[in-house]
Amino acid sequence: MSPANRSSADRPAGAEAAPQASGTGLVVLVGMGPGDPGLLTLRAAAELGRADAVVADHARVHPEIMAHCRADAEILDSAAGDPVKLAVKAARAGRRVVRLFQGDPGLACGLAAEGGALAKAGVPIEVVPGVSAVTGVPGYAGIPLTDPKHREVRVIDAGDGAVDWEKFAKTDATLVILGAEGIVAEVAKALVAVGRPDSTPAAMTGAGTTTEQETVVSTLGRLAADAKGMEAPALIIVGDVVNWRDKLSWFENKPLFGWRVLVPRTKEQAVSLSDQLRAYGAVPDEVPTISVEPPRTPQQMERAVKGLVTGRYEWVVFTSTNAVRAVREKFTDYGLDARAFAGLKVAAVGEQTAAALVEFGIQPDLMPSGQQSSEGLAEVWPPYDEDLDPINRVLLPRADIATDTLIARLTELGWECEDVTAYRTVRAAPPPAPIREAIKGGGFDAVLFTSSSTVKNLIGIAGKPHNVTVIAVIGPQTAKTAEEYGLRVDVMADKPSVSALAEALAEYGAKRRAAQVEAGDPLRKPSQMRRGARRRK
Repeated sequence: MSPANRSSADRPAGAEAAPQASGTGLVVLVGMGPGDPGLLTLRAAAELGRADAVVADHARVHPEIMAHCRADAEILDSAAGDPVKLAVKAARAGRRVVRLFQGDPGLACGLAAEGGALAKAGVPIEVVPGVSAVTGVPGYAGIPLTDPKHREVRVIDAGDGAVDWEKFAKTDATLVILGAEGIVAEVAKALVAVGRPDSTPAAMTGAGTTTEQETVVSTLGRLAADAKGMEAPALIIVGDVVNWRDKLSWFENKPLFGWRVLVPRTKEQAVSLSDQLRAYGAVPDEVPTISVEPPRTPQQMERAVKGLVTGRYEWVVFTSTNAVRAVREKFTDYGLDARAFAGLKVAAVGEQTAAALVEFGIQPDLMPSGQQSSEGLAEVWPPYDEDLDPINRVLLPRADIATDTLIARLTELGWECEDVTAYRTVRAAPPPAPIREAIKGGGFDAVLFTSSSTVKNLIGIAGKPHNVTVIAVIGPQTAKTAEEYGLRVDVMADKPSVSALAEALAEYGAKRRAAQVEAGDPLRKPSQMRRGARRRK
């Protein structure tokens, strides 16, 4: 349940709104973490769900964070005006306002300045701490700030210069330095000048906690040269704790870390696959290649559903999750539910379809024992027996472009098949120009093809993927189609499910990474292998 829809009983402890006097507003200063939207706290999510207005630098806020806001909440872009003035005006209008900060509001952020200005204006405030870059980024880099030998941490904000480095000469204290992206050499020289050995371990992490994260491990004497070109925001860690990274690095070691992966499916189907890819460290980009639409004439499906209820069929065969969805929607139109399947035998072509049926409340009676396809289902289908089967009719609610292989086999076994168009698949509109350019120009590290139609439709609406792009397919038929279109197939799932496909790509990525490490080569994604790709210096 999203925070926007929670009842008061569902809110996390401490998240209850404070009583507000009639006509007065409130500004809640909320930390949203250093980058990963998964680091947003429960309290922060709850406040976004209650806010009438949200003040934030909209371009720097992840869409997943903004998804916690109510649909009617007004978004006030701090990049277009003074955030304090925007918050004050909204609060004086009696509104509940959330002011979003990167990281934690009280640490190297705007709590003191903006909170003080709000207090001076007489506007009530609350503070919701967030995960700070000071702790979050080292954690994602695999560097603990303390260990049994090092118990002191000093945080330095070097963003405005004028740092008294003599105060940080103590050699056993861990230093976390913010705002030093453009002055790395000066910072390192200053620390060496006050007594820190130039051999002191040092690390710099850019774009921390995001899939663009990059960490360079070096020493004070070499850090400026080794981290040259690193993009902001970046953070420096100085001290022996940096040596833990070899054992504790986890985020950047994910098998598909930072890979941009194209997921050419319908929007509804892409969600679970994209979630799994993110767990492997990838950045999925969902590009619909087909659109699922109702049949042009609904009468055929209406008659089929009535036949289900009146006992016209012995079997119902579902060959896709779209077919399950189409029948379920038609059931809803008639006020029916899964109980209407009582007495019927139900077959599913594979695990994904079976899962959709179980969610509907139906347990399949038959599934392929080997290949999860229409051919696999045909191999295990029982012959019609007039003594055991009172009815010989089989209903197949399918797409308008379904093949006849299964029907031919069932007919040979003595069954009478009724092939009903439950939905139509039509080619989607071309994706935006930047996506098309990335596909043809090698901007994607991998493309996942979940059917032959996704191969044909993607090439039809966006062009052929670049030859550096890893091509992953769900099964032999899809591989054959990809090769017919001139694509080199690099990965094939061991069984035809989207989950197995994502897992196979992750295994490929892990092996590729291990080979680069063993060869002593720099870690480079497939997209960085194309001519003209940006390389780390």
